[in-house]
Amino acid sequence: MRTRTPVKSGICLLGALIASLLAVPADAGQEDNSLVVAFAKPLTTVDRLYSIQREGLILSRLTDDGLFYVNPDTLEFEPLAAESYEWVNQTRLEVTVRDDVTFHDGSPMTADDVVYTYEWVLNDDADTSRGPVIQSWLESVEKVGPRTVRFNLRLPYPMALRDMAISIPVRKEGTYDGVEGRQNSAEDRPLNGIGPYRIKSFSAGREIVIERFDNYYQASPKANPAIDTMVFRVIPDQGTQQAELLSGGIDLMMDVPPDVADNISHLPGVRRKEGNDIRIGYITLDAGGYADPDSPFTNRKVRQAINYAINREEITRYLVRGSAEVIDFACHPRQFGCEADGPRYDYDPEKAKKLLAEAGYPDGFSFKLWAYREKIIAEAVVSNLKAIGLDVDLRFVKLNVFAKVRNDKDMGAFFASYGSGGTADASASTGVHFAESSARNYSGDPALADTVLAAERTIDTQERKRLYRQALNRIAEQAYWVPLFSYSQNYLLAPGLEFPVPKDGVPRFWQASWSEQ
Repeated sequence: MRTRTPVKSGICLLGALIASLLAVPADAGQEDNSLVVAFAKPLTTVDRLYSIQREGLILSRLTDDGLFYVNPDTLEFEPLAAESYEWVNQTRLEVTVRDDVTFHDGSPMTADDVVYTYEWVLNDDADTSRGPVIQSWLESVEKVGPRTVRFNLRLPYPMALRDMAISIPVRKEGTYDGVEGRQNSAEDRPLNGIGPYRIKSFSAGREIVIERFDNYYQASPKANPAIDTMVFRVIPDQGTQQAELLSGGIDLMMDVPPDVADNISHLPGVRRKEGNDIRIGYITLDAGGYADPDSPFTNRKVRQAINYAINREEITRYLVRGSAEVIDFACHPRQFGCEADGPRYDYDPEKAKKLLAEAGYPDGFSFKLWAYREKIIAEAVVSNLKAIGLDVDLRFVKLNVFAKVRNDKDMGAFFASYGSGGTADASASTGVHFAESSARNYSGDPALADTVLAAERTIDTQERKRLYRQALNRIAEQAYWVPLFSYSQNYLLAPGLEFPVPKDGVPRFWQASWSEQ
């Protein structure tokens, strides 16, 4: 479907190639009211219960609905297939199910379907991708009225609505009968969702085609999407994506690096849109001495010196660019609970040198800085650190190597990023990185871990804010992290395509449309 000859990757396209591509009309999607989007990574299943990929989340917001969803404007969790809900107490949630929702096979959604879905996720043999997470907080589910479902929690868990919105699409009762575990996600089992689009065809690793579902319930905020048909083509190579966009083979590129966007967004037939993302960049320091008990990073003055040494403003402005912003704490400012008044570390290399001397390292020391992405940013960080007398060896490796060494707690310092799964809550950043059991937690601070855990064990919003403020202030005071910046998202679009840039970095293509010309 509108395929073109691949080209080699690269920021600069040859002039002759550009000219030939621009000769091809790029408005095919507008003519037939379709939308073709490039996926960089393949999906092995269209069943969200068996996928944790970002691409799977993007697709599921079109083909599936959960009881709740993430409001694209407020990023709060609100009813979707649920009509209403009530926290009866800290560990009991009752949900009233809508009575006007239809599965793609035409059958009505009922409370029994909701109970079946959650009981399947709670079943160890089902082997769903998020089963262990849901099982950690959900004890049981039961139907207590014609349209009422009760969720009995193991413990207070404020992110229950988040997990239900992002990870658990409603499935028709009996969907997985007669099969076991991950066989449920096999290609020959058609997806029977309740979303505004239904699967028309799925070729694993190549292409997914979806079409608008005309019997979608009108009360949904996703009702009446403008696009008739959407196609998601797997095109791993950025250069090939560029060529396809210029030729009309695709209508939209996501996650476009700033330098690529700079080079082709000025060409005829291309529009650029950018916006913020909940993803943040940071440096973790081995304050707990896991990799080396005698590490200089066990000294707070050394960690503070690292914070003062890095010119976050210039790195953000000139390397990350777009709508990226400097961050001061271990979370994204858009996340609930990301409010603190602890110390902020402005760029001050002289103060950094003074702190190193006070810590007993007037001539600096040697260490390895690990990284797996954005090498140019990692190199800028290294340059800043060398300027205060530190001998830094940048160990730039592939993600699988990075993850193994990090999880083995064998890094003195590492530069990384985290997207929080698009969740606008500090539990998805601060909680993940400073929980006692987290492989990312190098602080060695059990009191901090207890504070983070307490924030995840109450549904009292004011108490959660207080606890996260306490945790964030502690992280800043002890300089366990070097918070760097938020990320900026770049999209390249065909002319006439209207698409609101998401606030959390997760596109909602049911909002897309073609403008009248």
